[in-house]
Amino acid sequence: MAIFAGYRVLSQAFRPLASSLDGSCRSLEQARCLHHVLQTNERQCARPGTHGARRQYSSDAKSGDDLCVRYLDGEDSGIVVFGINRPKAKNAISKNLVKMMSEAVDAVKGNNKVRTVILCSLVPGIFCAGADLKERAKMHQSEVGPFVSKARTLITELGNLPMPTIAAIDGAALGGGLEMALACDIRVAATTAKMGLVETKLAIIPGAGGTQRLPRAVGVSLAKELIFAARVLDGAEAQTLGLVSHAVEQNKSGDGAYRRALDLAREFLPQGPIAIRMAKLAINQGIEVDLATGLAIEEACYAQVIPTKDRIEGLTAFKEKRPPRFKGE
Repeated sequence: MAIFAGYRVLSQAFRPLASSLDGSCRSLEQARCLHHVLQTNERQCARPGTHGARRQYSSDAKSGDDLCVRYLDGEDSGIVVFGINRPKAKNAISKNLVKMMSEAVDAVKGNNKVRTVILCSLVPGIFCAGADLKERAKMHQSEVGPFVSKARTLITELGNLPMPTIAAIDGAALGGGLEMALACDIRVAATTAKMGLVETKLAIIPGAGGTQRLPRAVGVSLAKELIFAARVLDGAEAQTLGLVSHAVEQNKSGDGAYRRALDLAREFLPQGPIAIRMAKLAINQGIEVDLATGLAIEEACYAQVIPTKDRIEGLTAFKEKRPPRFKGE
């Protein structure tokens, strides 16, 4: 019922605009879109069998796998780590990596026990070098378009995950590698990491969201400059421009950014998981529209947390002066 209440809120918010704004049809369509997103989100949260569900990618994965997925346990339960592992190819994006990442994203998407996803590299000094150009060179021209489309879909799905996502950039993130990081909610980089959308050096353009997500991260004019020049930044420069949220000194293990990302994920764990998902949805949907529409979206998302057991637990814990025990219900 809360979904339809939220939808009515959006519809009512748009009715006064209908007679005075030319863009009202677009706003109403956004309301319907949000209604669909909220329905999908609720179905995923309520999907039977997802409690404790675990796909066997985890740390049992073979060392030769292009992607190792670990579901952390103990006090870190709820954190999932996607570790890219193609050392011979500098973690370049191949057909198999796209397939494995798509499966991993699909596995966590409907699992309401997953609180945060960290995307990192298991290869020292490299996050992801972009497209696998050796594999690309062997493709027929007719294969390139469909492959890029699959990679773009993967990165879009990564960006649409309902829980927070953090990219831990401990090495070079170039081209499609940076595009993957841009799809994450938060980016953390080692000061020594190198990153850039360098596609114009190959007479192509970023094809997996870079032309859209980079301007949203650093501003239109600066994004144009970086893409036109195929400029590569280090972690400190990236933080100054707002491309990454945190820049950390690299440690001897070469995983300084990952450790900072893990600390951030641990900060998220004690908070209400449904509230975090709704906050992410409200921000992601609202940032694309005008303020009035965004406020209506926020109200609709707020309506989703009112009937939850977690909200009652939060109030009870505050009254009893104890830490809340949220269950995502």
